[in-house]
Amino acid sequence: MRQTLSSIFVISQLSLALIAAPAFADEASDIGKLLRAGQTSEALQKVDQALTAKPKDAQLRFLKGLIMTEQNKGPEAIAIFSKLTDDYPELPEPYNNLAVLYAASGQYDKARASLEMAIRTNPTYGTAHENLGDVYAKLASQAYDKALQLDSGNATAKLKLTLVRNLVGTSGGVNPKTNPSPATIVAQEKPVKTTPTTPSKGESAAVPAPKTEIASTKNDASSSKTKSSPTSTQDRDDDEVIKTVENWAKAWSSKDTNGYLAHYAKDFQTPKGESRKAWAEERRNRIEGKGHINVKIEGIKVSIDDNSATVKFRQVYTSDQLTANSRKTLILTRQDGKWQIKQERAGS
Repeated sequence: MRQTLSSIFVISQLSLALIAAPAFADEASDIGKLLRAGQTSEALQKVDQALTAKPKDAQLRFLKGLIMTEQNKGPEAIAIFSKLTDDYPELPEPYNNLAVLYAASGQYDKARASLEMAIRTNPTYGTAHENLGDVYAKLASQAYDKALQLDSGNATAKLKLTLVRNLVGTSGGVNPKTNPSPATIVAQEKPVKTTPTTPSKGESAAVPAPKTEIASTKNDASSSKTKSSPTSTQDRDDDEVIKTVENWAKAWSSKDTNGYLAHYAKDFQTPKGESRKAWAEERRNRIEGKGHINVKIEGIKVSIDDNSATVKFRQVYTSDQLTANSRKTLILTRQDGKWQIKQERAGS
């Protein structure tokens, strides 16, 4: 699905791939086909039936938001995407879609705030950057227009207003238009509310004993990690960083919350800007509420610059209700003789 501010404010497809249970993956695919074919009533009926069985499924909820948008039910779509940002604050796409809906109703300040959250969640999310530029242009248009109301002879403001209107158009809102391929949905586990989530974020019930699989261990990591120098000191630092990330994943998988939280620095930059204490309590409730968690790390790459390390890898997260495969980046700093996580974000 797409929507445009004048003609260029674009709502993106979700950029990550959600791997749900086959039955639900097929169901979501069928719903997507109905939506692409313009059969929104049938798509809505099917998604509601699926949500009865999986009310927390992020993929299905996102699809319902797209259907509501397509049916011009803005308030309902806003409610759906808003709840998704609450439940999955590290997913950038719901923020982006929410921004488009806000812009459609002329709420450009809210649109700006949502897009800034999308970019904060994933700084490499190009669509959100483009959309933010469009929102800024619209806000600029309003400001220049106000300046001319106060001083109609302001030639500079007139020129700027003309330039901005040529860029974003003169329409006051967002004109919806359909995209032939409605998003494949995303998911990755995030520090969110204490309520369980589904195939798009990991959460819930009790199952088998957890285990951690690390695809890139010290032996094979040497071929995939990037080293700034071949010295033994550098090798040792790289190994320490990899070991730290392995232990972080193991603590998460075994639901050793204290051990998991101990890997985060005191000045860890929390996803929503909340205090570290509030974030830690939320993570504790979220992790300990699961019956089974398994975190697998693949293709780990390490780059170290003095006391800062950037670690990139593919994270495969599995819990009772979710399997999510996504790229992840951790920024670690050396504090008190050990490596700790300073930043954590989705994407490369």
